[in-house]
Amino acid sequence: MKVIQCCLSNFYIDNYNYQENAFIRETVLQGHTVLVLASTESYDTNGKLCYLKPGQYKGNEGALVIRLPYKKIFNHSISKKIRSYPNVYKIINEFKPDVIYFHGLCAWELLTIIKYKKMNPSVKVYLDSHTDFNNSAKNFISKYVLHFLFYRTIFRSSLKYIEKVFCISLETQSFVEHFYACPKSLIEYLPLGGIIYTDDEYKRKRQNTRAQYKLRDETLVFLQTGKFDTKKKLKESLESFAAIKNNSSVAFLIAGVIVDALQDELMELIHNDKRVSFLGWKNAEELSDLLCACDVYVQPGSQSATLQNSICARCVVIVDNVVSHTPFVKGNGWLVSNDEELKQAFNECIMEHKNNTLIHRSKESLAIAEQLLDYKNQVKKFLN
Repeated sequence: MKVIQCCLSNFYIDNYNYQENAFIRETVLQGHTVLVLASTESYDTNGKLCYLKPGQYKGNEGALVIRLPYKKIFNHSISKKIRSYPNVYKIINEFKPDVIYFHGLCAWELLTIIKYKKMNPSVKVYLDSHTDFNNSAKNFISKYVLHFLFYRTIFRSSLKYIEKVFCISLETQSFVEHFYACPKSLIEYLPLGGIIYTDDEYKRKRQNTRAQYKLRDETLVFLQTGKFDTKKKLKESLESFAAIKNNSSVAFLIAGVIVDALQDELMELIHNDKRVSFLGWKNAEELSDLLCACDVYVQPGSQSATLQNSICARCVVIVDNVVSHTPFVKGNGWLVSNDEELKQAFNECIMEHKNNTLIHRSKESLAIAEQLLDYKNQVKKFLN
């Protein structure tokens, strides 16, 4: 089949392990011809927002990528919200896809997809949404002008022409059903997933990365990742970890970038504890290796797709107690709501590690990953 992956409502970042990358890679591996339509929005090597030049090239996932510039509408700030691009219909019409997968519901170009569907009724159109009230529609203009009047109106006009709307979380599912007024019959839960390694691949990654960072086999390793602002709660993690005294058999690794406003405060906490190491920004492959090397993934703050990747890497998890996390924490870790529960989770991890029972939680993570999060199976949902 010929499949278009549209990343015109969000960004597409080369060489990452985001859902878009994984879907493209798995679709190619399953023998299909894939075209990626993407904006020029991306991240640089330091994890900072950047814009690439328009053009086309063969991506690392094995698909042809066409980067399109925003049509200029007043100024760049408005243009990147409207998300209209030149020649989209022409490109689709020349490619003649069997399936179109449109990532995100928030773009003018969804109208172009529906225009093509009307002219070619046999093509299958799938949408997905990553949006909820945690990451969008936070002020009056955004909520009622941009989302309710603009994006929602475009989305509602597409309902007769689409097969499914996949939602990456329970909160997203609620947002799409209630705020965007999508019929429940069109909605399907399809969480962000990850790559599940074979036993041999997992052991190799774990051993090599632990050797790289001089981590002993018996050391219990915690890992927290991301772009660290106040919502990520790295400060709370560091303070809770610091409360664990006189234990040299644990380590806390931190991978990511710290926003300027928190640099001094967080780096002081990091430098005050010899068990803590700040590793800086890591690319997708390095992050995957770190997840395999660590024992416990820590995410007490805002949501991140790395949680699902950590579960696929057999990590025990300590995560924020929110609705969207509940499907992923069933005997494989802790949901925490405050600093006291975070401290307790750290201590219980250490006790279970000493008793050799933490491994059972790791096995539960693998079982959850195989059931819910395997990208190979997720791609088959819309291809078959």
